[in-house]
Amino acid sequence: MEKTESKIRFGLIGKNIDYSFSKVYFTKKFKALKLDHYTYENFDFQEISELENVLKNNQNIKGFNITIPYKEAIIPYVSAMDAIAKEIGAINTIKITTEGIKGYNTDYYGFQKAIEPLLENHHTFALILGTGGASKAVAYVFKILGISYKFVSRKAENDQFSYSDLNQKILDKYTIIVNCTPLGTYPNMERKPEIPYQYISPKHLLFDLIYNPEKTTFLLAGEAQGAQIKNGETMLEQQAEKAWEIWNE
Repeated sequence: MEKTESKIRFGLIGKNIDYSFSKVYFTKKFKALKLDHYTYENFDFQEISELENVLKNNQNIKGFNITIPYKEAIIPYVSAMDAIAKEIGAINTIKITTEGIKGYNTDYYGFQKAIEPLLENHHTFALILGTGGASKAVAYVFKILGISYKFVSRKAENDQFSYSDLNQKILDKYTIIVNCTPLGTYPNMERKPEIPYQYISPKHLLFDLIYNPEKTTFLLAGEAQGAQIKNGETMLEQQAEKAWEIWNE
């Protein structure tokens, strides 16, 4: 096993992350930049509390990306939060410094960079499928872009829609639909959010935060109705670059 004592280490914290975009992306980046002493690893935690032990026993870790299901659970473990991460209420990047652990959100940056070029004048109302940490970053972007949004979850709470609420009238109005759930990701690629796809039209924009597969069942169902579609790869690339910028500040 490769010794890591002399390495500058970064990694991804998540659950069941055998394959990750981040590890592949940063490993390629380090190679291109000839940063042979940098490594990027997956830290597959069953509980977020495992972070304490990892940090206690490893002095050379400089930063982490955070993925499902820990973007909110990580908050008690940071000593400070960036103002945007605080407003969003979710963290997907942490920087480890001599002053402590600081939390950031780069999901919002990646999402904004990915969706903004696709927006048209009629895209004024959005549905956000799911209510986890990533959905909060999506909501933040819609807020700063002046796009009205509603969350959709299994149970309608706090002025949300439930999936069973969705009908033609709602879908005619809400022409942006963003999937922030893990439904459709590899290996369970046949799954998709339960929305009435028959009411999707060419005026709709469907965005899926998932990148593997390239076209999820959600996106394929939208494409079949003539909708514009976009997967999560650009968002991931952009949020990764923003994290790299933070780690090197």
